[in-house]
Amino acid sequence: MLRQLHIGPLGLRITSKIVRNAPRNPELAIPMSASPYKRILLKLSGESFAAPGQRGISMGEVVDIAAQVQRAAALGVEIAIVIGGGNILRGAQFTAGNSSIQEATAHYMGMLATVINGLALQDALESLDCQTRLMSAVRMDGVAEPFIRRRARRHLEKGRIVILAGGTGAPFVTTDTAAAQKAMEIGADILMKATRVDGVFTADPEKDPTATLFHELTFKEVRDRNLRVMDPTAIAHCMEHNLPILVFNYRTDGNIERAVRGEDIGTRVTSQAPAPK
Repeated sequence: MLRQLHIGPLGLRITSKIVRNAPRNPELAIPMSASPYKRILLKLSGESFAAPGQRGISMGEVVDIAAQVQRAAALGVEIAIVIGGGNILRGAQFTAGNSSIQEATAHYMGMLATVINGLALQDALESLDCQTRLMSAVRMDGVAEPFIRRRARRHLEKGRIVILAGGTGAPFVTTDTAAAQKAMEIGADILMKATRVDGVFTADPEKDPTATLFHELTFKEVRDRNLRVMDPTAIAHCMEHNLPILVFNYRTDGNIERAVRGEDIGTRVTSQAPAPK
């Protein structure tokens, strides 16, 4: 059931979902299954934390995502998560036609929003008996550890789910680029971007019903076609370092686990064209 908690200081409605009889032992939740990956970085948008068409934090949505991540972690894969803050605010909303807030300030405000989301996800995961660490690129020692690459890797090696908030710690950089950078820093095998559509399409499938899904793409094709997979800087980083990207729909229950298992879902972006079948 859903329970309304309070209106936050930013005027955001925060709701909470009570989950009863949740599996307490991740190993009993699903059968163990091999994964082609040792370590992944999962990129979640801030909008995934809000109910469709709404803003703020819906703990019902957060717990649903946490349960999927819990089951994926039970496969033995090391998981780091980079999270956005668009459900709370976007820097652009303060800079469009408004000179009273500098653009850099607006970006820092967005970084703080990602930490708020990180705290919500951390508690949701720990309510399911997952071991977690919240690390922030912007120092705030009272609520999160500072991001230190070696420490983050050690947490992952110990089986902890590491939530990486605060973007890169610098303005004028998107959380997509932060995800690409953090994936390379921690030595992830793949960057998985969870979206609300089934992958990368020829056009926006929410606006164009004739849009078709790509199952395989190269980084060159993404750039040449100007496809909206991630921002261009993130694509450039992944292309330069040969880091594959998987774009898939997190709203389909179990898709995070399927992605971790290496099942054929979503759109895979790599440096080389797929071999003909």
